[in-house]
Amino acid sequence: MTVTSNDIQALLARTMDPNTNRAYGDLVQDIRVESSGEVSLKFRPGYPVGRSRESLLRPLTAALEALGFGKAHIEVQPKIEAHAIRAGVERVKGIKNIIAVASGKGGVGKSTTAVNLALAFADEGATVGVLDADIYGPSVPLLLGIDGRPDSKDNKTMEPMIGHGIKCNSIGFLVDADTPAIWRGPMVTQALEHLLRQTNWGELDYLIIDMPPGTGDIALTLAQKVPVSGALIVSTPQDVALLDARKGVRMFEKVTVPVLGIIENMSVHVCSNCGHVEHLFGEGGAQRMADEFQVPFLGKLPLALSIRENADAGNPTVVAAPDSTEAGLYREIAQKLVARLSGLPKDMASKFPTVVVEQRRH
Repeated sequence: MTVTSNDIQALLARTMDPNTNRAYGDLVQDIRVESSGEVSLKFRPGYPVGRSRESLLRPLTAALEALGFGKAHIEVQPKIEAHAIRAGVERVKGIKNIIAVASGKGGVGKSTTAVNLALAFADEGATVGVLDADIYGPSVPLLLGIDGRPDSKDNKTMEPMIGHGIKCNSIGFLVDADTPAIWRGPMVTQALEHLLRQTNWGELDYLIIDMPPGTGDIALTLAQKVPVSGALIVSTPQDVALLDARKGVRMFEKVTVPVLGIIENMSVHVCSNCGHVEHLFGEGGAQRMADEFQVPFLGKLPLALSIRENADAGNPTVVAAPDSTEAGLYREIAQKLVARLSGLPKDMASKFPTVVVEQRRH
């Protein structure tokens, strides 16, 4: 039986991309069946694909093999687009998507998670930046192992600092480490808007904003004023953390920012001596919360000594131990996160020309 491109298209219509649960048929172009019996096509996911290429294409290649193609030439061409933001909020030039990483309370590992996810995005081939929005407790300089202050070429804007290949900025670069920021809410939000809009980020696929903990005035104002495409909630399984994490979900719902998912950090502790598994902060709470709010549960991260040691050394796990189980978990969550974002409505406003109506007097 001769297999045509239409047969392949029909097959792809019922074979799902594991990251988005969308049919491959929506993401595949230029299907060609060669006289030699080989097939070639272009796969255009809306998220970066680097290290994960093989695992991502496995269902696709298996489906083509089942159809009788022993060999398939698959060209992967990611197409990362800008996604919709709140109406009336000005986009930041050059930045396609801003993802807010938030938590209902402090101490749940939000900043460590944000930085490792940013590095995982970059590892997949995306251009990435990190903005440290925690004015009262900036930790991104330490996490990325960066000292010094940003340069300014025009005395108006700042050049981002670079850590492990990603751009970043933080109030921590501008004040002494031992100097507390004794600022009221309006001063904080103004400072953060300056950091966001007066940093020369260049062209970025994703800017990760490490939000201040909680759902108070500062976090709410930021969520309203920053052109966020989606938010990520980080929590531990502990009931008190989940109680506050629920408030975080509600806050983003009120300002019409999509919640891309929930991560359960410090989910389980595995004894390094005997291998005993213990759920120190409870079990399954974040999964139940995700089910309650009908948002994706993106995965669990362990309470691991290595994650803390790597973070304190300014060498996060994704780069310090790229082949470790923990780094693999960060990458898996990162892939689910950007895949989830890729399914949201695109930013159409920037694609329309500006129409100017002039009234002439006769």
